[in-house]
Amino acid sequence: MLIRSLIAATAALLLVAPAAQAQDPSAKATFGDVSLSSGFTPDPHSVSLTAGGSIDASTIGSPCRGSIARAPDFELTYSSGSLPLYIYAVSSSDTTLVVNGPDGQWYCDDDSNGGTNPQVTFNSPRSGTYDIWVGTFSGGTTSATLNITELSGDRGGGDGGSPDTTLTATFGEVSLSSGFTPDPHRVSLTAGGSLSASNVSSSCQGSIATAPDYEITYSAGSLPLAIRTEANTDTTLVVNGPDGQWYCDDDSGGGTNAQVYFAKPASGTYDIWVGTYGGGNQPATLLITEVP
Repeated sequence: MLIRSLIAATAALLLVAPAAQAQDPSAKATFGDVSLSSGFTPDPHSVSLTAGGSIDASTIGSPCRGSIARAPDFELTYSSGSLPLYIYAVSSSDTTLVVNGPDGQWYCDDDSNGGTNPQVTFNSPRSGTYDIWVGTFSGGTTSATLNITELSGDRGGGDGGSPDTTLTATFGEVSLSSGFTPDPHRVSLTAGGSLSASNVSSSCQGSIATAPDYEITYSAGSLPLAIRTEANTDTTLVVNGPDGQWYCDDDSGGGTNAQVYFAKPASGTYDIWVGTYGGGNQPATLLITEVP
Protein backbone atom coordinates (compact mmCIF):
# COMPACT_ATOMS: atom_id res chain seq x y z
CA MET A 1 0.00 0.00 0.00
CA LEU A 2 1.34 3.38 -0.95
CA ILE A 3 1.42 6.02 1.78
CA ARG A 4 2.40 9.60 1.10
CA SER A 5 2.41 12.63 3.35
CA LEU A 6 0.12 15.60 2.93
CA ILE A 7 2.53 18.59 2.89
CA ALA A 8 2.33 20.79 6.03
CA ALA A 9 -0.74 18.91 7.18
CA THR A 10 -1.41 16.86 10.23
CA ALA A 11 -3.09 13.97 8.42
CA ALA A 12 -1.72 11.13 6.37
CA LEU A 13 -2.99 10.37 2.87
CA LEU A 14 -3.55 6.75 1.94
CA LEU A 15 -4.13 5.01 -1.37
CA VAL A 16 -6.16 1.87 -0.82
CA ALA A 17 -7.77 -0.71 -3.05
CA PRO A 18 -11.59 -0.82 -2.98
CA ALA A 19 -11.45 -4.43 -1.77
CA ALA A 20 -9.99 -3.26 1.56
CA GLN A 21 -12.94 -1.00 2.31
CA ALA A 22 -15.63 -2.13 4.70
CA GLN A 23 -16.77 1.47 5.20
CA ASP A 24 -18.95 2.84 2.39
CA PRO A 25 -18.57 6.49 1.22
CA SER A 26 -21.63 6.04 -1.00
CA ALA A 27 -23.91 5.35 1.98
CA LYS A 28 -26.11 8.14 3.36
CA ALA A 29 -24.34 10.04 6.14
CA THR A 30 -25.84 9.15 9.53
CA PHE A 31 -25.73 12.62 11.08
CA GLY A 32 -26.51 14.71 8.01
CA ASP A 33 -24.77 16.68 5.32
CA VAL A 34 -24.08 20.29 4.41
CA SER A 35 -22.92 22.38 1.44
CA LEU A 36 -20.39 25.08 2.35
CA SER A 37 -18.52 27.61 0.24
CA SER A 38 -15.21 29.21 1.21
CA GLY A 39 -15.88 32.11 3.58
CA PHE A 40 -18.90 30.36 5.14
CA THR A 41 -20.44 31.63 8.37
CA PRO A 42 -20.83 30.77 11.13
CA ASP A 43 -17.35 29.32 11.26
CA PRO A 44 -16.83 26.70 12.59
CA HIS A 45 -19.72 24.60 11.34
CA SER A 46 -20.31 22.20 14.25
CA VAL A 47 -22.18 18.88 14.34
CA SER A 48 -23.02 16.82 17.41
CA LEU A 49 -22.78 13.09 16.71
CA THR A 50 -21.98 9.66 18.09
CA ALA A 51 -18.46 8.51 17.27
CA GLY A 52 -17.44 4.89 16.77
CA GLY A 53 -18.72 1.76 15.09
CA SER A 54 -17.97 -1.89 14.37
CA ILE A 55 -15.31 -1.48 11.65
CA ASP A 56 -11.57 -1.39 12.33
CA ALA A 57 -10.26 1.73 10.56
CA SER A 58 -6.80 0.18 10.29
CA THR A 59 -8.10 -1.98 7.41
CA ILE A 60 -7.83 1.18 5.30
CA GLY A 61 -4.13 1.27 6.12
CA SER A 62 -1.69 2.84 8.54
CA PRO A 63 -2.02 5.35 10.22
CA CYS A 64 -5.83 4.97 10.29
CA ARG A 65 -6.96 3.93 13.75
CA GLY A 66 -10.03 3.34 15.84
CA SER A 67 -13.46 1.91 15.31
CA ILE A 68 -15.76 3.53 12.74
CA ALA A 69 -19.21 2.93 11.27
CA ARG A 70 -19.97 1.60 7.78
CA ALA A 71 -21.76 4.77 6.64
CA PRO A 72 -20.09 8.18 6.93
CA ASP A 73 -21.01 10.14 10.04
CA PHE A 74 -21.20 13.40 8.06
CA GLU A 75 -20.86 14.54 4.47
CA LEU A 76 -19.48 17.92 3.41
CA THR A 77 -19.92 19.31 -0.11
CA TYR A 78 -17.35 22.08 -0.29
CA SER A 79 -16.62 24.89 -2.76
CA SER A 80 -13.02 25.87 -2.14
CA GLY A 81 -11.37 29.28 -2.30
CA SER A 82 -8.02 30.57 -1.07
CA LEU A 83 -8.43 29.42 2.56
CA PRO A 84 -7.30 26.14 4.15
CA LEU A 85 -9.83 23.66 5.46
CA TYR A 86 -9.64 22.05 8.89
CA ILE A 87 -11.79 19.11 9.99
CA TYR A 88 -11.47 18.18 13.66
CA ALA A 89 -13.38 16.41 16.41
CA VAL A 90 -13.69 17.21 20.11
CA SER A 91 -14.72 14.69 22.75
CA SER A 92 -14.04 13.73 26.35
CA SER A 93 -12.94 10.34 24.96
CA ASP A 94 -10.06 9.45 22.61
CA THR A 95 -11.42 9.88 19.08
CA THR A 96 -9.99 9.45 15.57
CA LEU A 97 -10.81 10.81 12.12
CA VAL A 98 -11.17 9.17 8.71
CA VAL A 99 -11.94 11.37 5.69
CA ASN A 100 -12.54 10.33 2.09
CA GLY A 101 -11.74 13.41 0.01
CA PRO A 102 -12.93 14.69 -3.38
CA ASP A 103 -9.90 12.97 -4.93
CA GLY A 104 -11.16 9.58 -3.68
CA GLN A 105 -8.21 9.18 -1.33
CA TRP A 106 -8.19 8.56 2.41
CA TYR A 107 -6.92 10.94 5.10
CA CYS A 108 -6.62 9.78 8.71
CA ASP A 109 -5.53 11.18 12.06
CA ASP A 110 -5.57 10.39 15.76
CA ASP A 111 -4.32 13.15 18.12
CA SER A 112 -3.16 16.15 16.05
CA ASN A 113 -5.56 18.67 17.65
CA GLY A 114 -4.18 18.38 21.15
CA GLY A 115 -4.80 15.77 23.82
CA THR A 116 -6.89 12.98 22.32
CA ASN A 117 -8.63 15.09 19.66
CA PRO A 118 -7.97 14.37 15.96
CA GLN A 119 -7.64 16.81 13.04
CA VAL A 120 -7.29 16.49 9.27
CA THR A 121 -5.88 19.59 7.55
CA PHE A 122 -6.14 20.51 3.86
CA ASN A 123 -3.85 23.45 3.11
CA SER A 124 -5.09 23.62 -0.50
CA PRO A 125 -8.50 21.94 -0.34
CA ARG A 126 -10.32 20.78 -3.45
CA SER A 127 -13.94 21.47 -4.23
CA GLY A 128 -16.15 18.41 -3.93
CA THR A 129 -17.41 15.88 -1.42
CA TYR A 130 -15.72 15.04 1.87
CA ASP A 131 -17.13 11.94 3.61
CA ILE A 132 -16.18 11.99 7.29
CA TRP A 133 -16.04 9.31 9.96
CA VAL A 134 -15.33 10.01 13.64
CA GLY A 135 -13.94 6.90 15.29
CA THR A 136 -13.22 5.78 18.84
CA PHE A 137 -9.65 4.74 19.58
CA SER A 138 -10.58 2.03 22.08
CA GLY A 139 -13.78 0.82 20.42
CA GLY A 140 -17.40 1.30 21.40
CA THR A 141 -19.20 4.59 20.93
CA THR A 142 -19.05 8.04 22.52
CA SER A 143 -20.51 11.49 22.03
CA ALA A 144 -18.39 13.96 20.04
CA THR A 145 -18.55 17.27 18.20
CA LEU A 146 -17.32 17.48 14.61
CA ASN A 147 -16.06 20.91 13.57
CA ILE A 148 -15.40 22.22 10.06
CA THR A 149 -13.49 25.50 9.89
CA GLU A 150 -11.33 27.68 7.65
CA LEU A 151 -10.03 29.87 10.46
CA SER A 152 -8.00 27.73 12.81
CA GLY A 153 -7.66 24.08 13.55
CA ASP A 154 -5.81 24.43 16.85
CA ARG A 155 -8.47 24.41 19.57
CA GLY A 156 -7.21 21.45 21.55
CA GLY A 157 -6.49 21.06 25.25
CA GLY A 158 -2.91 22.07 25.94
CA ASP A 159 -1.58 24.38 28.67
CA GLY A 160 1.38 26.34 27.27
CA GLY A 161 1.54 29.83 25.83
CA SER A 162 -0.44 33.04 26.25
CA PRO A 163 -3.31 34.69 24.40
CA ASP A 164 -2.27 37.18 21.72
CA THR A 165 -4.22 40.45 21.42
CA THR A 166 -2.50 41.28 18.11
CA LEU A 167 -4.10 38.35 16.26
CA THR A 168 -7.27 38.70 14.18
CA ALA A 169 -10.34 37.70 16.17
CA THR A 170 -11.55 34.27 15.05
CA PHE A 171 -15.28 35.03 15.07
CA GLY A 172 -15.18 38.63 13.88
CA GLU A 173 -15.25 42.15 15.22
CA VAL A 174 -17.66 45.06 15.57
CA SER A 175 -17.68 48.79 16.31
CA LEU A 176 -20.34 49.83 18.81
CA SER A 177 -21.25 53.22 20.28
CA SER A 178 -23.10 53.73 23.54
CA GLY A 179 -26.83 53.35 22.93
CA PHE A 180 -26.30 50.74 20.19
CA THR A 181 -29.17 48.63 18.92
CA PRO A 182 -30.07 45.85 18.93
CA ASP A 183 -29.02 45.34 22.52
CA PRO A 184 -27.72 42.77 23.30
CA HIS A 185 -25.32 42.33 20.41
CA ARG A 186 -25.05 38.53 20.00
CA VAL A 187 -22.29 36.40 18.48
CA SER A 188 -22.36 32.62 18.00
CA LEU A 189 -18.93 31.02 18.47
CA THR A 190 -17.01 28.02 19.72
CA ALA A 191 -15.67 28.39 23.25
CA GLY A 192 -12.40 26.84 24.40
CA GLY A 193 -8.90 26.42 23.06
CA SER A 194 -5.40 25.15 23.63
CA LEU A 195 -4.28 27.57 26.36
CA SER A 196 -4.86 27.62 30.10
CA ALA A 197 -6.44 30.96 31.05
CA SER A 198 -4.46 30.81 34.30
CA ASN A 199 -1.41 31.73 32.20
CA VAL A 200 -2.90 35.24 32.09
CA SER A 201 -3.56 35.43 35.83
CA SER A 202 -4.24 33.08 38.70
CA SER A 203 -7.75 34.57 38.84
CA CYS A 204 -8.50 33.45 35.27
CA GLN A 205 -9.97 30.01 34.66
CA GLY A 206 -10.76 27.64 31.81
CA SER A 207 -9.22 26.81 28.44
CA ILE A 208 -9.03 29.51 25.77
CA ALA A 209 -7.64 29.98 22.25
CA THR A 210 -4.52 31.90 21.32
CA ALA A 211 -6.37 34.45 19.13
CA PRO A 212 -9.26 36.47 20.55
CA ASP A 213 -12.67 35.00 19.83
CA TYR A 214 -14.18 38.46 19.27
CA GLU A 215 -13.10 42.10 19.24
CA ILE A 216 -15.16 45.19 20.09
CA THR A 217 -14.20 48.74 19.27
CA TYR A 218 -16.40 50.69 21.68
CA SER A 219 -17.29 54.38 22.00
CA ALA A 220 -18.35 54.88 25.60
CA GLY A 221 -21.14 57.09 26.94
CA SER A 222 -22.88 57.24 30.29
CA LEU A 223 -24.05 53.59 30.30
CA PRO A 224 -22.28 50.55 31.77
CA LEU A 225 -21.02 47.74 29.56
CA ALA A 226 -21.44 44.02 30.25
CA ILE A 227 -19.85 41.15 28.33
CA ARG A 228 -21.63 37.84 28.99
CA THR A 229 -21.80 34.23 27.84
CA GLU A 230 -24.72 31.89 27.28
CA ALA A 231 -24.03 28.18 26.89
CA ASN A 232 -25.17 24.72 27.97
CA THR A 233 -21.75 24.10 29.47
CA ASP A 234 -19.60 25.91 32.05
CA THR A 235 -17.93 28.85 30.27
CA THR A 236 -15.43 31.49 31.37
CA LEU A 237 -14.42 34.92 30.10
CA VAL A 238 -11.07 36.60 29.55
CA VAL A 239 -11.13 40.23 28.36
CA ASN A 240 -8.25 42.54 27.53
CA GLY A 241 -9.58 46.09 27.92
CA PRO A 242 -8.63 49.44 26.36
CA ASP A 243 -6.39 50.06 29.38
CA GLY A 244 -4.34 46.94 28.56
CA GLN A 245 -5.52 45.22 31.73
CA TRP A 246 -6.94 41.68 31.90
CA TYR A 247 -10.43 41.02 33.29
CA CYS A 248 -11.62 37.46 33.99
CA ASP A 249 -14.73 35.75 35.28
CA ASP A 250 -16.27 32.33 35.69
CA ASP A 251 -19.89 32.30 36.93
CA SER A 252 -21.01 35.91 37.46
CA GLY A 253 -23.46 35.74 34.54
CA GLY A 254 -25.78 33.36 36.39
CA GLY A 255 -25.48 29.58 36.68
CA THR A 256 -22.37 28.55 34.78
CA ASN A 257 -22.38 31.63 32.52
CA ALA A 258 -19.62 34.22 32.82
CA GLN A 259 -19.85 38.03 32.89
CA VAL A 260 -17.30 40.84 32.89
CA TYR A 261 -18.94 44.12 33.94
CA PHE A 262 -17.62 47.65 33.40
CA ALA A 263 -19.58 50.22 35.44
CA LYS A 264 -17.73 53.07 33.71
CA PRO A 265 -16.33 51.58 30.49
CA ALA A 266 -13.52 53.28 28.61
CA SER A 267 -13.61 53.87 24.88
CA GLY A 268 -11.30 51.65 22.87
CA THR A 269 -10.69 48.01 21.96
CA TYR A 270 -11.92 45.05 24.00
CA ASP A 271 -10.42 41.68 22.98
CA ILE A 272 -12.56 38.82 24.24
CA TRP A 273 -11.91 35.12 24.82
CA VAL A 274 -14.68 32.66 25.78
CA GLY A 275 -13.24 29.68 27.61
CA THR A 276 -14.52 26.30 28.75
CA TYR A 277 -14.08 25.55 32.43
CA GLY A 278 -13.66 21.80 31.92
CA GLY A 279 -11.56 22.02 28.75
CA GLY A 280 -12.50 20.99 25.22
CA ASN A 281 -14.63 23.03 22.85
CA GLN A 282 -18.30 23.85 23.07
CA PRO A 283 -20.79 26.07 21.21
CA ALA A 284 -21.60 29.30 23.05
CA THR A 285 -23.13 32.73 22.55
CA LEU A 286 -21.34 35.94 23.44
CA LEU A 287 -23.53 38.88 24.44
CA ILE A 288 -22.54 42.55 24.56
CA THR A 289 -25.05 44.70 26.41
CA GLU A 290 -25.51 48.05 28.15
CA VAL A 291 -28.65 46.74 29.90
CA PRO A 292 -27.26 43.88 32.06
